[in-house]
Amino acid sequence: MKVTPYTLAVEQVVHTLQQVLVLLDKGATLAETKKFDTTVLLSSRLAPDMLPLSKQVQILSDTAKFGVARLTGLDAPKFEDTEKTLDELKARIAKTIDYVKSAAASAFEGAEDRAVQIKTPSRTIDMNGLTYLRGWLLPNFFFHVSMTYAILRHNGVDIGKRDFLGEVA
Repeated sequence: MKVTPYTLAVEQVVHTLQQVLVLLDKGATLAETKKFDTTVLLSSRLAPDMLPLSKQVQILSDTAKFGVARLTGLDAPKFEDTEKTLDELKARIAKTIDYVKSAAASAFEGAEDRAVQIKTPSRTIDMNGLTYLRGWLLPNFFFHVSMTYAILRHNGVDIGKRDFLGEVA
């Protein structure tokens, strides 16, 4: 099997988004079992200057959908970042999965060489699609997935590496 931008930006990202749903489900189960409001989890962070769980999930969602859009030239849906419950975050992830899966493999033809521009508060970065995929999209996506995992784990959610990885084969 040949590894393509589609393989990484769609197949790998969708698999990992599905694992984020598993992580959030386990967070909801802990809150239900221990009888606490899930908003405790949504506002949790590992350090005072870190973004909370809710924002980590919003960013990983945005990274996935904008990644597909930038690599294919398609328009990404706009999400308002108003999620206040685990169920709302899970719905956002489900919408992200639907969008990412809607991109046909053929839309990624030439993605490696497609011009991609990222504007940050401090600079503009121009790169080709392959550099964007391996140097920006995937590292940022997995960073925020990892932070989601770490925040939930730090709060006592019974998750481990298998929950993060899911079924590999």
